[in-house]
Amino acid sequence: MSAVMKPLRNIGIIGYGAYIPVYRLPATEISELWRDGQDNLFLPVKQKSVPGKDEDTITMSIEAAQNALKRAQIDATKIRAIWIGSESHPYAVKPSGTVVAQVLGIVPDILSADMEFACKAGTEAMQAASAFVGSGMGDYALAIGMDTAQGRPGDALEYTAAAGGAAYIIGPAEESLAILEGSYSFVTDTPDFFRRAYQHYPEHGNRFTGDPAYFKHITGSVTKLLEGLNLEPSDFAAAVFHQPNSKFPQKIAKQLGFTSEQIKHGLLAPYIGNTYAGASPLGLTDVLDYSKPGDRVLIASFGSGAGSDAFSFIVTDKIKDAVKRAPLTQDYIGRSIKIDYSRYARWRKKINR
Repeated sequence: MSAVMKPLRNIGIIGYGAYIPVYRLPATEISELWRDGQDNLFLPVKQKSVPGKDEDTITMSIEAAQNALKRAQIDATKIRAIWIGSESHPYAVKPSGTVVAQVLGIVPDILSADMEFACKAGTEAMQAASAFVGSGMGDYALAIGMDTAQGRPGDALEYTAAAGGAAYIIGPAEESLAILEGSYSFVTDTPDFFRRAYQHYPEHGNRFTGDPAYFKHITGSVTKLLEGLNLEPSDFAAAVFHQPNSKFPQKIAKQLGFTSEQIKHGLLAPYIGNTYAGASPLGLTDVLDYSKPGDRVLIASFGSGAGSDAFSFIVTDKIKDAVKRAPLTQDYIGRSIKIDYSRYARWRKKINR
């Protein structure tokens, strides 16, 4: 059996922050336009978050990172690395990380890179940050998972492709509000979802979407993690699974032995859709907002192509004060402004003129 990944020194999350745009597109808007309302009784989510016309992965990453810094209460210049995982970086060549680092005031003594592994790009950034700090190369690293998400007009994906994400500052265990116990990554070449160069919208490999993609990979990462740490689902106070829709995370939780009570916090897809690289990291912020010292928390992502990262954290006493220093994830969910499809299409440049 492959070993669980553990850092050389004890580390954890010292700060976290969420960001979700204020605008919401009701799923019925999409159904009425493309399906004459035939899907209204079977919609995968109620509504999805939509970025404003002046928002992108970079601006949203800055917002989330500023919230993480408020909770971490460290000098931003102490951060020595920044990774941003996303499917929707604004530039094909220019990195997003350098802009975020510049705005946060942490240049030039910093390592920066953008990451892409579909919806697990955010947890991939968390893995890199954990390894960086865990190896002693730096005391603090910033990991961000953020997306504006893309969906072809009229495609099933358009119902759920949403915007938002989260930022995490990884640092020494003694400063952490949640200490990392270990992680496990499970990856294969499974073409369930892809987008070629110069192709504007992604495509589905529909028959691969559930099995052998989502369910196989999350089962693989979580099972190996629990075996390696000698833990059971009942040992966890809460769990977060990647949520491309409302049903998948509930189904995988049940298959793995987790209860509906364990996943009630962090299940955000029904209210804001699938935020892709930001989905699992964002769900974890909601869990941390309501966690108590001693709680053990699981997070398991999924990225098409395909792979899954699973982490186990133990919450510390520092969570009590940290939560109060920045907006809760539910604060962002609660502040919503509904828009119609025409405005959404114009803002997301789905209309060419």
